[in-house]
Amino acid sequence: MASRESLGDWVKWLVEGFIASPSNVFNDSCEPAWDTPIVGFSSGADKLYDFYKKDIGSFYLLPIEFFRNTHPSLDVKPEELVIISWVLPHTKATKLDHRKETIMPSERWARARIMGEGVNNKLRNYLVETLGKAGYPAVAPMLSPLWQQTVSKKYLFASSWSERHTAYVAGLGTFGLSDGLITAKGKAHRVGSVIAKMSISPTPRPYHDHHEYCLFYTKGICGACIKKCPAGAISASGHDKQKCSDYVDTTRAFVEEHYNFKGYGCGFCQVGIPCESRIPEGIDS
Repeated sequence: MASRESLGDWVKWLVEGFIASPSNVFNDSCEPAWDTPIVGFSSGADKLYDFYKKDIGSFYLLPIEFFRNTHPSLDVKPEELVIISWVLPHTKATKLDHRKETIMPSERWARARIMGEGVNNKLRNYLVETLGKAGYPAVAPMLSPLWQQTVSKKYLFASSWSERHTAYVAGLGTFGLSDGLITAKGKAHRVGSVIAKMSISPTPRPYHDHHEYCLFYTKGICGACIKKCPAGAISASGHDKQKCSDYVDTTRAFVEEHYNFKGYGCGFCQVGIPCESRIPEGIDS
């Protein structure tokens, strides 16, 4: 039987190998959609998942609920599940292009949001299939029929599973003023996860607070994302989800007219800031 450490290394190798493969493209030039990923693990019995369900809303589903819905014949306990979480950083070319814009998304950024998320979905399916064939049944929550968008009384727009919150549990990053996840490779990224019945040691969380990597919250300085937001949706009070959503909707017509595909995007709060591509300098970690 493989050790917990070797299984973790194998899963990381699967994720990294997929992103290094020809599947990771988002345009006709076969340009990579994503840079080298980072991967972390959490336990299905981690108490933070119970906290999310209480804090966000009862609609928020636990890892065991997604797993049992997909594999009802299996008798599984939460502690027998591992949640594999990954961060897909935007490429240097995408970030450079997007830094040049101020109002509407660059084409690379919009493609990463649509075609790049398609790559993320392929990765989710690839992991579920590969793990299943190796004897580790799995499910990707974002591709489950149980996943749904809804409204939280406390947080407005929400859903039954959050990839960013899952990455936080897996030790991959903490939240910033704009609600983006600041990771070792910055805040410009997409995130994904898969739940599997296998034994892998959880990744230690090197932080103690959910805002620990944000200069505004920890040092009272920065706030660069406030100035970057064309919608005025970020302030010292945090992130206005309604203003943000309304602005993103205005980008749809622009993307279709100028880039000839149906898409959208904003993400100006993720580039041209100290935490674009790293945990910002000045954070003690």
